Amino acid sequence: MVYSQLLVKLKSRVRVRNLLARQCMAEFLAEFVLMFFTLGSIAQGVTSKGNKGDFFTMFMAGALAVVSAIYVGGNVSGAHLNPAFSLTMCLLGQFPWFKLPIYSLVQLVGAFCAAGTTYIVYYDALQNYTGGNLTVTGPKETASVFATYPASYLTLRGGFVDQLLGTCFLIVGALAIMDPKNKGVPPSLQPVVVGLLILTVELAVGSNCGVPLNPARDLGPRLFTYIAGWGPEVFRAGNGWWWVPVVAPMVGATLGTAVYQLLVALHHPEDPQPAHDLEFIQRKDLHLETPDPAKKLECNSDSHSPSLSHGL
Repeated sequence: MVYSQLLVKLKSRVRVRNLLARQCMAEFLAEFVLMFFTLGSIAQGVTSKGNKGDFFTMFMAGALAVVSAIYVGGNVSGAHLNPAFSLTMCLLGQFPWFKLPIYSLVQLVGAFCAAGTTYIVYYDALQNYTGGNLTVTGPKETASVFATYPASYLTLRGGFVDQLLGTCFLIVGALAIMDPKNKGVPPSLQPVVVGLLILTVELAVGSNCGVPLNPARDLGPRLFTYIAGWGPEVFRAGNGWWWVPVVAPMVGATLGTAVYQLLVALHHPEDPQPAHDLEFIQRKDLHLETPDPAKKLECNSDSHSPSLSHGL
């Protein structure tokens, strides 16, 4: 009772009424949740030398982290979690352009703080695994716990294509899930379906560079590692790889938005019914009705010819 009264008083004093401020706080928390769960699963797998996690558990944790993050902030900020998705919403006219840099910065800060928290939680494990030597390359590198790096065979061009197409299909899937004129996924279940989409993309294109697909997810933790002991090599590694997961997802989001609009969304019928009712809509438009057997029998008895009054 005392606790509830305290909460009521606290709410009256500290409640934020500015919409943008509330959205930024929710987006920060959602991004933090996403990145802490994602990076924590990677740190667990790496520092245990694969005994307590592998690529599948990392990908699964990343997908479930997305589900959790969307439930945390979805009804306040929209839980964009990704500057590329915010860009998509702007392109569709569903999000004001002036908020794009604000959301992107909030997402970046949330990812940065989550990286710092992961570092604190796994500090002892990282020290034990590396012997105190924090490196970007080598058999015991740990920079990839926080940011993504390309496989040894991957060129910058190949990595750009990987991120462009991965983000493109991520956006196509997300728009399909949100489209009420498509299959019509209930809003309360959309986070779960988005999580499955993320897992699918991760399992499909995860080997080349770890599927960042998100500028904030990669740049925020990379900045943290830069100041936390890994140094400037985090920006030099992979032939200057760092800009690819920042730029390519934005291009991929633009492409994915255009693909879904041009091939699906622009061709929906005006009727707001979802696609699974299409047969019913077509029957209604053609004024098809099931003949009444009694009336048909009556007409047959009079004229001895089939009734055409209701169509076929």
